[in-house]
Amino acid sequence: MQFTRDESLARLEETVSNGEPIIGAGAGTGISAKFAELGGVDLLIIYNSGRYRMNGRGSLAGLLPYGDANEIVVEMGHEVIPVVEDTPVLAGVNGTDPFRQMDVFIEDLQRRGFSGVQNFPTVGLIDEDSQFRQNIEETGMGYDKEVDMIQEAAEQDMLTCPYVFTEEQAREMAEAGADVIVSHMGLTTSGDIGAATALDLETAAERVQAHHDAATDVNDDVLVICHGGPIAWPDDAEYVLNNTTGVVGFFGASSIERLPTEEAIEKQAHEFKEIEF
Repeated sequence: MQFTRDESLARLEETVSNGEPIIGAGAGTGISAKFAELGGVDLLIIYNSGRYRMNGRGSLAGLLPYGDANEIVVEMGHEVIPVVEDTPVLAGVNGTDPFRQMDVFIEDLQRRGFSGVQNFPTVGLIDEDSQFRQNIEETGMGYDKEVDMIQEAAEQDMLTCPYVFTEEQAREMAEAGADVIVSHMGLTTSGDIGAATALDLETAAERVQAHHDAATDVNDDVLVICHGGPIAWPDDAEYVLNNTTGVVGFFGASSIERLPTEEAIEKQAHEFKEIEF
């Protein structure tokens, strides 16, 4: 079912007013989407990393030249959207794609049943101080293109939930009309293909708060949720939400579809191997 921006926001605001956290879930497969929805998530997000992640590869594969990120999202939409009954589905859009006329592409995503967008793959995951990132910015493939994409989607009445990595980006996305700011703490830790290097939870909470404050300085109504890095399990998200002010939820991709799948399949296989006959 497709939702307008106003309909999606009304549902999210009702969740917050009821004292519940907004929970978004990445869906790399139809079964991930189906059972995340049954678990009560508020948003489902399809992006190219989900395909790599659920094929046993690290999520950062989505940033490397293994496929056309925007085309993969369209393909995944065919698999996921038909099994979703009553949850807004967002598309992870590569806003720096030089081979897409972005206003036309976003219009096409709406026609295909997407209710909103997120900026992924994102150059925000590349160290701002690195020469590679500087060269990307200098050659017209920078984060500003992702801001432009979010603004275009907002103007087309789609829900916008961008990743931000700095206070400046939080302000830029709020100015562009973002509805939900997702404070990104880096590649998710834990599990077989998770990151080993990450912030500690206390530092993550401080950074999430800084992103929140920067965004709400621009727009009091913007919703801010957290994602990634050491915020891998429900207890981690609970810690961040209880040690910040005004942060209202969590978005999990690896946390909701990869980590539980790894554990459940391994456990089930062990139990079958322990059959006595």
